[in-house]
Amino acid sequence: MGIQLIKGDRFNLSKEAPDLKKVSIGLGWEMNNTGQTYDIDASVFMLGTDGRVPDEKYFVFYNNLKSLDDSLRHSGDNRTGQGEGDDETIHIDLTKVNSAIQEIVFVVTIHEGQEKHQNFSQIKNAFIRLFNQETGSELTRYDLKEVFSQETALEFGRLYRKEGEWRFQAVGQGYNAGLQTFVDKYHVETNQEEKKEEPKVDSPLITHTQDTKQQPINITKKANISLLKAKVDIVLKKKDIANVIARVALVLDISGSMMHQYSSGAVQAFLERIVPVASRLDDNKTLDIWFFGSRFKRTKSVTEATVDGYIQKECGENKKTFLILKTSSLMKELGFGNNEPLVILDVIKKYIQEKPSKLPTFVIFLSDGGVTDEQGIKTAMVDAAKYPIFWQFVGLAGSSYGILEKLDTMSGRLVDNADFFHVDDLGKITDEQLYERLLNEFPSWLKAARLKGILN
Repeated sequence: MGIQLIKGDRFNLSKEAPDLKKVSIGLGWEMNNTGQTYDIDASVFMLGTDGRVPDEKYFVFYNNLKSLDDSLRHSGDNRTGQGEGDDETIHIDLTKVNSAIQEIVFVVTIHEGQEKHQNFSQIKNAFIRLFNQETGSELTRYDLKEVFSQETALEFGRLYRKEGEWRFQAVGQGYNAGLQTFVDKYHVETNQEEKKEEPKVDSPLITHTQDTKQQPINITKKANISLLKAKVDIVLKKKDIANVIARVALVLDISGSMMHQYSSGAVQAFLERIVPVASRLDDNKTLDIWFFGSRFKRTKSVTEATVDGYIQKECGENKKTFLILKTSSLMKELGFGNNEPLVILDVIKKYIQEKPSKLPTFVIFLSDGGVTDEQGIKTAMVDAAKYPIFWQFVGLAGSSYGILEKLDTMSGRLVDNADFFHVDDLGKITDEQLYERLLNEFPSWLKAARLKGILN
């Protein structure tokens, strides 16, 4: 075991291991048995003499796993914290670190901790340790002994240069903040008069002035597509439709009331969870996309390779647009109302008239409600029942779903061709629960459609 540190201690890495070229930083933690799932993330900020990252690629985290100079690599996001030993590991080749980098800060945050009312009082046995990457021998270790009651983020330690040597400091400073707070702290200009070479551990956060030239870093979590596909497979096998091939589409409400769902990243996150369904079901492994408000628009189909940042690219959406203008370019183009019948008819037009196929079509329809034309929707769905299209409506944190909530009992259709469920927060429904609900009635529709001759 290496040298044990306490909060505030420093360790001269160059002096204790003079020939060391590659060092690894292991971070670990355990969860108290609360019945909740905690997603804890290790992030790294590589700072210059001015106390900020010289380029956003020197901010290494779950969306960027290596630094610009290729000196630092992240092992990847561990979303459960299960298992013994290090939960996330940072590997550093000291010989490759850009000479402009003077300090490397290691931060641990609870993803969406404030929103989920989670904090470090529910975390135990947290530690950070440095070890020889080539031999595995531990050099030094800091076990977190401090008691936190409401903190959701932790500046665990820092590796810094001084007098030509690499040194490590056990920081252990907790904050009631999220990862974005650290991005703001280290990604903007630092007030040089308040920046000290070796700030005391318990000093307050350093103030900053805004650098308007820098663009916001996107810290929204990207979906693990491979893991999600595996979860889709489990549900498909469970429902005995693992061999089904279909065409898959997603229709997205972009009316004015959906503004927050777009600006918060919820729609992009939902899209990333739907793409694996298309990867497993769709004949071309693509997901066709429609947006609708008062009007509708078909946009580019999306795949695993193109899903990253899709919503922002297609909607002309960014944080500044939503916060200041309360809208996006696509939202203005399509209007702020809800006109479900128009987009339903266009989906039918594409799959039945323009691109007819013997394959079934599975349509996922996301809306926050505000249904006004109930008769129009009913007429469209009765007409659609004779076609090989199944409609899965998903209500999101809204109300006034009207006829959509009555789909299971709606009369006049050749077969029951639709289902509806609603969720208050897509972030609080697990992947397994989401896929179970999305695919709940699709198998029974397939059987009914075959019996009626709608499907071969």
